Amino acid sequence: MAKSAQPVTEDRDRAPELQSAIVRTGYYPEVVADAVGDAVGGEPVVSFFVHHEPTFERDEVRRHQSVIVLTPSRLILCHTDEHAGDDLLPEPYTSTSTEAVALSSVTSVVVTRMVTNPTKGPSPAAEAVMTIGWGGVSRVDLEPAGCNDPECEADHGYTGVLASDDFTLRVSAAADGRDAVGGLLGFASQLSARTRGR
Repeated sequence: MAKSAQPVTEDRDRAPELQSAIVRTGYYPEVVADAVGDAVGGEPVVSFFVHHEPTFERDEVRRHQSVIVLTPSRLILCHTDEHAGDDLLPEPYTSTSTEAVALSSVTSVVVTRMVTNPTKGPSPAAEAVMTIGWGGVSRVDLEPAGCNDPECEADHGYTGVLASDDFTLRVSAAADGRDAVGGLLGFASQLSARTRGR
């Protein structure tokens, strides 16, 4: 599995490094790079994260790649999957979808870090999960509402939580390598800084 990230500390165009990271994965690099390039639309690349992972479907292994790009004004998400063929397209093919989100629309960047043996002092995270919300997809968790009266049998309806859950990516040192975990955390830090006060 190949994956790479490039957190940055200064504003300079990281497009050549993004191109190299896509090529290094070996996962249909021309197809992925073309889609990412069209979505970025000539804007400078501030930061990026490339994650290539296999998925297991019965007896077959299918590969999936996510490319996340931060530009000065937008968050770009690109997903590429491979398919064995079907009734409409009998030959093997890839499907690539891109989404461009204005940074002003990003409402939350949630980062969860898992650190092993925390009593032994600081150590790099063993796993990280980044969830980005911008209101495109919302999840409602409902449960029956109640009151403080234990004898009450009235129907109080439902109560719930509306959570934004547009994109989630998890990486671990065991599966993806420590560099991938650090890279995802670096990207999340850059994104958080860019969405501050918007």
